[in-house]
Amino acid sequence: MKILVRSLERTVTEAELLELFKAYGTVKSCTVVLDAATGKSKGFAFVDMPNGREAVKAIKGLNTLRLHGHGIRVKAVEDKPEAK
Repeated sequence: MKILVRSLERTVTEAELLELFKAYGTVKSCTVVLDAATGKSKGFAFVDMPNGREAVKAIKGLNTLRLHGHGIRVKAVEDKPEAK
């Protein structure tokens, strides 16, 4: 299950997020989205957890967690409808 993590403080690293999510289960990937021009964090990330149950527990457990002084927002990524 792909998870969106928003409202990240710009200094949060992929390693920090990985450790948070690993407490809930297997993490396939963890990517902080960077600005192409500056190379700095855009304040959000994607985490991919292959086990749906573990992902749901991570979402419930980490949503609104205060990380580096910011309350983060964690939710499942919704599939976009296919263009016709």
